[in-house]
Amino acid sequence: MRIPLYTALLLTASNVFMTFAWYAHLKELNQRPWYVAALVSWGIALFEYLIQVPANRLGYTTMTLPQLKIMQEVIALAVFAPFCLLYMHQPLKLDYLWAAFCLLGAVYFIFRS
Repeated sequence: MRIPLYTALLLTASNVFMTFAWYAHLKELNQRPWYVAALVSWGIALFEYLIQVPANRLGYTTMTLPQLKIMQEVIALAVFAPFCLLYMHQPLKLDYLWAAFCLLGAVYFIFRS
């Protein structure tokens, strides 16, 4: 159980970097040319890859590729929701809850065997 936990923790850290690389420029660099935002995002994404690659290599020792992908998607949305609410000041919608239930179904089906 240690490897899936370490994998989840590393994927969570990498998703924090990924989320900021993908979306923070919409708030922070919206007055700059797109290529400035792209270069800054690319620099942030480097740290994401430095965490994500070891996480996937570690996780792949005990999990299947589809299991890793579903884990990453659930973590990505778990990181994105607070980012969206707290950093980007977007409203919480009931549809987020329904989407979360669908993801729980995906987790159940991919890990049940």
